[in-house]
Amino acid sequence: MINEQKVRELVGQLKDPFLHKMLAETGGITQVSIKEEKKHVSVKVAIAKVNTAEQMALQTQVVEILKQAGAESVGIRFEELSKETLEQFRGKATESEAQDLLSPLNDVEFISIASGKGGVGKSTVSVNLAVALARLGKKVGLIDADIYGFSVPDMMGVTELPIIRNDRIIPVERLGVKVISMGFFVEDNAPVVWRGPMLGKALDQFFRDVEWGDLDFLFLDLPPGTGDVALDIHQMIPTSKEIVVTTPHPTAAFVAARAGAMALQTDHALLGVIENMSWFESKATGEREFVFGQGGGVKLAEELRTELLGQIPLGQPDWNEEDFAPSVYAVDHPIGQIYMDIAKNIVKKTVK
Repeated sequence: MINEQKVRELVGQLKDPFLHKMLAETGGITQVSIKEEKKHVSVKVAIAKVNTAEQMALQTQVVEILKQAGAESVGIRFEELSKETLEQFRGKATESEAQDLLSPLNDVEFISIASGKGGVGKSTVSVNLAVALARLGKKVGLIDADIYGFSVPDMMGVTELPIIRNDRIIPVERLGVKVISMGFFVEDNAPVVWRGPMLGKALDQFFRDVEWGDLDFLFLDLPPGTGDVALDIHQMIPTSKEIVVTTPHPTAAFVAARAGAMALQTDHALLGVIENMSWFESKATGEREFVFGQGGGVKLAEELRTELLGQIPLGQPDWNEEDFAPSVYAVDHPIGQIYMDIAKNIVKKTVK
């Protein structure tokens, strides 16, 4: 029967599937126990990212190598490497590793915009926050991950299409934001009738096959609710901060709580809640009318134990024919200023 030293030697030669370094180098073998009478070996392994297909492949390798060495049964538990360890290897990352958005070595800040239901203005919030951060001088990307209800290109007034260069998709840049959307890849606003695996492949392409360049923030406009596509994205990206959008109506806030709960269950941090359509302010009288009720955003933030980042009133952006973007508020528009304040808060909350 093999001993602990031999186990560490054999398993240590295998590579962390994300860091591409041997487990002996990363300190990835955190615990070994052996039951000689049963010829059973238990190993606890730390890698850069757990609950992935890459983890399953590594698990198979560990079992094979230990059984070849004489173990009759093998038990494996996985955990994630500490943030401090990942930071050490982030500095040693190759150019290709650093540019892989899904690699734990990439330090882009993912911000997912979620909602419990459609029609609460989630995409409007996504677009305006991305533009606001770009106005602050940040390098920003935006993935329209609402596969069935893509709307970002129209909201931002995008008229171009991405181009392919050296087998890489070059995103469209608009108002300082690099944009990719399913809307670029369907004809004449056709409905998307793909099933789960096809959608997952498309989303993977948005991460891996798009030439994003150097980004500070990547926004993800998630599908509403807690369906398969939203869950796939939560599991796909290494880490993400999440903002939940609701209206003031208590029912909308109740439904939105499920989206926030999904973020917490998939180990993603909540940045806060944005209440959209909070009120309508009359230009004639200056009085506020609470068209959709009051209190939903505050209640949701309290329930999720997070911050209410802001309240966005009902209002129409100012359009002009020269720079047409029908859902983007100008920097000097009162609502544009609210988005700018929220963007500044996001920078403070995510600064490393």
